[in-house]
Amino acid sequence: MLRLLSLSVVFATLLLLGCAVEEKDKSLKLSPEEIYAEAKDSMNGNLYDKAIALYDKLEGRAAGTVLAQQAQLDKAYAQYKNGDRATAMVTLDRFIKLNPASPAIDYALYLKGTVNFNDDLGLLSKWFKQDLAERDQMAARESFEAYKELVTRFPNSSYTPDATLRMRHIVNLLAQSEIKVARHYFQKGAYVAAINRAQTTLNDYQNIAAVEDALIILIDSYNALGLTKLKDDTVRVLESSYPQSRYFTGKAPVPPPAAKSWYKFW
Repeated sequence: MLRLLSLSVVFATLLLLGCAVEEKDKSLKLSPEEIYAEAKDSMNGNLYDKAIALYDKLEGRAAGTVLAQQAQLDKAYAQYKNGDRATAMVTLDRFIKLNPASPAIDYALYLKGTVNFNDDLGLLSKWFKQDLAERDQMAARESFEAYKELVTRFPNSSYTPDATLRMRHIVNLLAQSEIKVARHYFQKGAYVAAINRAQTTLNDYQNIAAVEDALIILIDSYNALGLTKLKDDTVRVLESSYPQSRYFTGKAPVPPPAAKSWYKFW
């Protein structure tokens, strides 16, 4: 009798637990398409944690299907919007590795670039007006490489024009970073270090405003070191490339145009 009673208690407990799980996880009764629709509704309501959990379930329920691939991409975007850049990058790298022939690879690369791109315009930038040229450059370079792969592999993608614009923006800001460092060295009297950073700008970047700044820093540094021939040669290059340069007109440096519009993509 005691044994039967114990078995009854165990059975009743398991039944209650099963009912609780079913009640808690309503997605068990939903089709993959219904789970996806609910996840999208959660995204639209900015309920990113809930959306991520639903996309996880959908990946398991619809494994091997196009819907599962879409769930991976949407989950990466939700993770990015939720402030979890590192996890979003892992999700995207996994998608690209597992689905090399997917027609959505171009979007995956675009999103990968955008996750890093916006990371450099994050909380500190928002509150302290700190731009990309003053911050760590690793994420910016990773962003550039993702966009570059997209533009190279998928020149006709609908994401390529915007990726190209973002690449130009990144290049300009990276060059500005080099110029700021070069100016810092010059102001400290470290003229050789200033020359090296200005030369890096000239070697790595072309046809952007920072090139003029780099040439002027070279001229001033060579002059400070008494390297007259190098100074005169650089002046000729500057005059040939930028005949209206502030170096000749005496005008104050013109700050680069604000990148404010780039902060509002999403």
